[in-house]
Amino acid sequence: MNKFKIDSAANLTIPGAEVYFVPDFFTQQESERYFEQLLEQVNWKQEKIRMFGKELPMPRLTAWYGDKAYMYSGLENKPQPWLPVLLQIKDKVETATGHNYNSVLLNLYQNGQNSMGWHSDDEPELGPEPTIASVSFGAERRFGFRHRHNKAQKNIYLTITHGSLLLMQGPTQRNWQHAIPKTARPTGNRINLTFRNIVS
Repeated sequence: MNKFKIDSAANLTIPGAEVYFVPDFFTQQESERYFEQLLEQVNWKQEKIRMFGKELPMPRLTAWYGDKAYMYSGLENKPQPWLPVLLQIKDKVETATGHNYNSVLLNLYQNGQNSMGWHSDDEPELGPEPTIASVSFGAERRFGFRHRHNKAQKNIYLTITHGSLLLMQGPTQRNWQHAIPKTARPTGNRINLTFRNIVS
């Protein structure tokens, strides 16, 4: 059931998914302030993951804050206590989406070679139909959707903007993967926050 409380939100036409996008969810002034605060205050880390029998650095910096631990990509993320700036952003996101979130994953993409591979946020701890609220600040990046089962379905792409909110809910994670592909185009820092509710 949709609880989204923003009339200007674009309900993206993606079959078997429920996705909303607000390109200017935060004002320019808010976006600049939050971007600088997050860049300076978040305890960014370069995590390593095991792929093809090798331990490789993630192609981005990450941080995990909130009330619950979380496992993804073989990493156990122990939560750091909420920062005031994170609580401010979370409060506005919760008011707009009608959902509560107890944790947030932050990603810092420092250039076009920093990326996020195809994946779904479908870990059991998130429940059967998780609601993921994704907030972005900084450089624009291309964001893709790929159907998990229907290979004839073309990939869908949109440009994620400074101060935007992307809401994925309902059957989205069950049917679709998403990614931030690499780009050869010169690009600056981008900070992404994905608010989620760990249910177990």
